[in-house]
Amino acid sequence: MVAKSGPRDARQVLVNGGVFAAAALAALLVPHPSFLWRAAAAGALAASAADTWATEIGTWLGGTPRSAWNWRRVAPGTSGGMTTAGTVAMVGGAIVLALAVYALKWGRGHAIATMLGGLSGAVADTVIGATLQERRRCLGCGEHTERIVHSCGSRTRVSRGVPGLGNDTVNFIATVIGSGIAFWAAELLGL
Repeated sequence: MVAKSGPRDARQVLVNGGVFAAAALAALLVPHPSFLWRAAAAGALAASAADTWATEIGTWLGGTPRSAWNWRRVAPGTSGGMTTAGTVAMVGGAIVLALAVYALKWGRGHAIATMLGGLSGAVADTVIGATLQERRRCLGCGEHTERIVHSCGSRTRVSRGVPGLGNDTVNFIATVIGSGIAFWAAELLGL
């Protein structure tokens, strides 16, 4: 069902860490307001971590995944699918990054901004994955998938969603949202 399996590739690392790296670089190059860029970097990382924890722990622990859009059952690993374990893991991923920020003595406000960014980005990933992300149908066996070539060896075609809006792009959008929410929250909190 899922587009990729196995170890992360360079593209996945870039889409999940690129916004963090850009915001971290901005914090170094733009001394004022570097605290906002630090928050943006932490929010992007928290969004990526929360989404990854939700997927990996939710899949590992199991449960009946349901679509975030219509609450129908979906196959394990389906983008936009949610389980109780995955949702708890998503919150845990955001909290762990927020605690790391607090441990770095960036302050309670940065920790709150990080957690808000992480949760916002991960929720956005789930909702976009359930509603807009490209879904494909295998031309050979008719199964639904996210892969261009299905595991049976047949090519697939887009059956719904936005053509070209795959999982990597959704992950990138989620980190941008997480970064932006953390940046906004830090500014709002007057850090």
